[in-house]
Amino acid sequence: MWKALIIGGVLAVVGLLGAGGYVVAATPLGEGIRKSFKREAPAVEVRVHEASRGRLVRTVSAPGTIEPRTKVEISAQVSSRVVALPFRAGHRVRQGDVVVRLDARDLMARLEASKARLAAQEARLRGAEATLAVARSEFNRRKELFESGDVSRSELERSENDYLQAVSAAEMVRAEIDTARAQIIEAEKDLENSVIESPIDGVVTRLNAEVGELVVIGTLNNPGSVIMEIADLSDMLLHARVDESNIADVAPGQGATIHVNAYRETPFRGVVERVDLVRQTWRDGTNYFLVEIVVDAAGAGRELLSGMNATCEVEVQELTDVLVVPSQAVLDRRVDELPKALVEGSPQIDARKTFARVVFVLEDGKAVARPVRVGPSDLTDTVILSGLGESDVVITGPYKALINLKHEGAVKEEGTGTAGGEVQREGAPAK
Repeated sequence: MWKALIIGGVLAVVGLLGAGGYVVAATPLGEGIRKSFKREAPAVEVRVHEASRGRLVRTVSAPGTIEPRTKVEISAQVSSRVVALPFRAGHRVRQGDVVVRLDARDLMARLEASKARLAAQEARLRGAEATLAVARSEFNRRKELFESGDVSRSELERSENDYLQAVSAAEMVRAEIDTARAQIIEAEKDLENSVIESPIDGVVTRLNAEVGELVVIGTLNNPGSVIMEIADLSDMLLHARVDESNIADVAPGQGATIHVNAYRETPFRGVVERVDLVRQTWRDGTNYFLVEIVVDAAGAGRELLSGMNATCEVEVQELTDVLVVPSQAVLDRRVDELPKALVEGSPQIDARKTFARVVFVLEDGKAVARPVRVGPSDLTDTVILSGLGESDVVITGPYKALINLKHEGAVKEEGTGTAGGEVQREGAPAK
């Protein structure tokens, strides 16, 4: 009896459970019960941006150094002591201004000695010419006597030899006179070099000597003394070091934006003037090509100094009337994590690849993944070639929310209480 009661109780319980399961699974009452127990994930707050057509400039970045186009080093052409330096570092000079005076007393003495040697040689020449005249007369006389048979041939030959020696002596003195005159010219040039003038208009950027110091001229193995450096700071160049992987896109005539470390708040404009044809290696081992960019310092209202560090963005490509979105909105997603229907129905996805580019669009309170094909990018925006339409509301952030977004996940715009609320969107005109 008791076994029958147990079996009957078990069957009754199973029947009740089956009936309850049917009610929960297949009736409106069951649906209400399920909804009451089901908790939906809260909507993720996101920032949005309306995709729009605009302009994008692709740039190549490179570090560099500001240098004047014209820079001269003032060196001594004679060895002497500095007696005057009218200009100091930072002073402006004009072409022809005397910037260095050297002690000229030894140079003046050398010039006077050269003039005295010339006078002595000229006196010797007068004596040599007189001796030559006597020797010529004696030779002519003995030649006549030899023809008449009054002197022997040996006497004639001795007279001829004296004449030729007198000619040689006179020519030697004339050569010494030419040497003395050249020494005078050299001494006069050295005396002129004791006063050094500025060859350009500019600013004294460096002063390496002081009054009283000895400056020397350079030799083959030892460079001469550089007294000062003068540079034209009104015409400045940026010597940019462009990585060899980017140099193919850089060409003369391209515009550039230059950021000087000393003037972080003031961008400078520039134009590429020359691209070096020889690859160089920087001290950190990287390979680069030197690119010279003319800097418009006057337009920025700032004075640039020689040796300032800077970076530049060379504008290598300009695109107009293209669909652009913030670069942060373009994400890489694994193809196997995307819905199968989305992968099979999108020409922007190559199922053979591991990752696909997607942009999440806000639609009816949900983040909908849109596979896209992208074009060039600049520092902030990316060109969308296909997969997105103009005025689509693109989800742009926050970054933490972007990396965790799922296809058709619930989202809401920041600043609204419900998904899909109306707020002022980034990039949209104010309402």
